[in-house]
Amino acid sequence: MLKPASPAQTELEMVTLEQLVPKDHLLRLLDQHIRFDFIREATQHLYCENNGRPAVDPVVLFKMLFIGYLFGIRSERRLVKEIEVNVAYRWFLGFRLTDKVPDASTLSQNRRRRFVGTDIEQRIFDGIVEQAIEHKLIGGRVLYTDSTHLKANANKRHFEIHQLEQTPAAYLAELDAAIEADRVAAGKKPLKRDDDDSAPPTKEIKVSTVDPDAGFMARDNKPTGFFYLDHRTVDGVHALIVDTHVTPGNVHDSQPYLARLDRAKERFELAVGAVGLDAGYFTPQVCKGILDRELFGVMGYKRPSHRDGYFYKRDYLYDAVQDCYRCPTGEVLPYRTTNRLGYREYASNPKHCADCAQRAQCTQSRSHQKLVTRHLWEACKEARSTPIA
Repeated sequence: MLKPASPAQTELEMVTLEQLVPKDHLLRLLDQHIRFDFIREATQHLYCENNGRPAVDPVVLFKMLFIGYLFGIRSERRLVKEIEVNVAYRWFLGFRLTDKVPDASTLSQNRRRRFVGTDIEQRIFDGIVEQAIEHKLIGGRVLYTDSTHLKANANKRHFEIHQLEQTPAAYLAELDAAIEADRVAAGKKPLKRDDDDSAPPTKEIKVSTVDPDAGFMARDNKPTGFFYLDHRTVDGVHALIVDTHVTPGNVHDSQPYLARLDRAKERFELAVGAVGLDAGYFTPQVCKGILDRELFGVMGYKRPSHRDGYFYKRDYLYDAVQDCYRCPTGEVLPYRTTNRLGYREYASNPKHCADCAQRAQCTQSRSHQKLVTRHLWEACKEARSTPIA
């Protein structure tokens, strides 16, 4: 029998938020396993203890941000509205049903003014990773790293061309020393270096007029435009993130890798034995860094570009004993010099190449000479891994 429902919105009930939130709710699990009170201590230096109006508890502010990220609520205004009507959100924040929710401007002003220019986000991230280690959720033995592109809120057609000073990469001092040592060992003169007073080299880059911090990304099989790159390192046990680092989209994956690897190892005292990386990290400096750290490296491989109708570079065999290359016909390409980019140059004898039947598949050089280069740290790329100590 169908009966009309009686309105019950104004009835009084004896009920608690604890009763209204399902036992298997995600926020219950987070509250059960994660201690958030460390946020209060981490942010204490950003607040005045004896002056001003009472502040919103920083634990509440960051819990509100967590809710927004966890449930895909991008707007802070909408986030406040959702918290007002969602009992699970109120329970997680420690609010009563009738407690006033901090307004959106309070949330945004704290995020944009109180916490800007500080490392509080990194400290909160580290604090949660430490708790995951305590719960045995992170082993720290095997780490995997990759980057993901995040689209900036900027039109790719709205940009200016800027001249950017090229600052030396962190590994270049070590590479320069290796170049000079290699040239001395080969009896070559030291390379002439630019004077310290000379202007640093520059390159042209596209800078967004809307979001200047973003970088213009143009990669194979990737969208083109202004992006950020989120470089993430995850643990091999449960794929929990142990490090995250954001760069403009025009920064190569390999550039921040070794520094971020060292940071994660030292900050959490991880006994890392192996790392997994995709082909974007397969560079001489990263391979050398992995070997120097005595890590087992598993890395993706990207086949080098190749001109149709020509021999592959792999067709030229390197002889480590004689320190030379041999071309497909067996002729020797002896060492000639080491250039300032860290590549050893091996050149053929033009007399041998001039009448070679396969010269058309080898080189179009007017001097009838084939040049093959080999990076000083090429052996590290060829090794790609070492036994775990």
